[in-house]
Amino acid sequence: MDVVVGTRSAVFAPLTRVGAIIVDEEHDTSYKQEEAPRYHGRDVAIVRGREDKALVVLGSATPSMESYQHALSGKYAKATLERRVLDRPLASVRLVNMREEYADQGPDVVISRALASAIDERLQRREQVLVLLNRRGYATAVFCRHCGDAFECPNCTISLTVHTARQGWRARCHYCNYSMMVPKTCRKCAAPYLEQVGFGTEKVEQHLRERFPAARIGRIDRDSVRRKGALTSLLSRFAAGELDVLVGTQMIAKGHDFPRVTLVGVISADVGLGVADFRAGERTFQLLTQVAGRAGRGERVGEAVVQTLYPEHYSIQLACGQDYAAFFDREFAFRRGMRYPPTVALVNVVVRGRSFEEAMGTANDVVQRLKPSTASGSFMILGPAPAPLVRLRGEHRVQFFLKGAKRADMRNALKAMLTEMPDVRRRMTIDIDPLNVL
Repeated sequence: MDVVVGTRSAVFAPLTRVGAIIVDEEHDTSYKQEEAPRYHGRDVAIVRGREDKALVVLGSATPSMESYQHALSGKYAKATLERRVLDRPLASVRLVNMREEYADQGPDVVISRALASAIDERLQRREQVLVLLNRRGYATAVFCRHCGDAFECPNCTISLTVHTARQGWRARCHYCNYSMMVPKTCRKCAAPYLEQVGFGTEKVEQHLRERFPAARIGRIDRDSVRRKGALTSLLSRFAAGELDVLVGTQMIAKGHDFPRVTLVGVISADVGLGVADFRAGERTFQLLTQVAGRAGRGERVGEAVVQTLYPEHYSIQLACGQDYAAFFDREFAFRRGMRYPPTVALVNVVVRGRSFEEAMGTANDVVQRLKPSTASGSFMILGPAPAPLVRLRGEHRVQFFLKGAKRADMRNALKAMLTEMPDVRRRMTIDIDPLNVL
């Protein structure tokens, strides 16, 4: 065997003479395994390359903050592709301030006037369009306008997402997969005033079908590609020109090369900015830059229309300019000021319990055991506090962070704690260098 091509686990392929390891889209969060063992495929590739004396190539148009910092510091060698293939220009980007759209047209606007006009123009020219909304489902929540009751998951502290179904509307939790049919009247007060708020890819698809009835429209998200072969079929049909518009989540944002696509529309570009995660700005920049790069890959010039409520946010502004270096400088200043990675190392510890009191009590016991290890000043402990998702799949969750310059000290402190408190291991998740802190 000479070449191995694969996903995250391919880095462990039993090759005897490794000469090169290529990690494409190295910034992608799917390289981090979210179950034990919580390894990062990119980092394993670096270690394996060092052990086998092999060349490791990390490729990305929007590198992770950690990798780019290593390149600037000289730990990695930086190689830059200054031009696109055949010197084709980058897509031009138009920002649409949705606050103005809502003021002019009301709160139910899904497609702005600028994006609708641009889609109509491409359809008339027989060109193709990608429409991105990184949120699946039809509506994001259901509540009663009479008594205020909201449909929440009984197992997780999160609103149920509404999906279309043959029998009617179905509300589903995207974490534990609990689902229920949406009744016609409120469960608590029996009033017939249930209202659906927010929207996802299903509603965008429906809106486009109503607005452009002659267009051939497809949708790619986790719900539409559950059936085996569905994803390949949809992408093949789009590549063959059998679809005019493809609506999707981040699944359509990177890695695809469709020469007929001359327009990318982004619905709610700021959907990820409100997440309680210090990487929210970085992920927003990466997603917008990557999806804008899908337009104009053929002979015709591309354009991206980006709808947002926050057109002044630096992540969105710099993504529209596709200026990674400027974004890194701005984001790194923020991370350095707040002492977030990559300026320090971070460990996320989540403690689970049958009740919130049990989880908090265990977390407090663990933190008290760890505190003497902070005397050296090499790391600090933040928390414990309720996790953003305080209940998940029926378990209550409390988290705390270890933050400092020396991973070894934090790792040794955690090992010593687990030796003295072995019973907490099964109720605890320890994630070193976490990509998800929720």
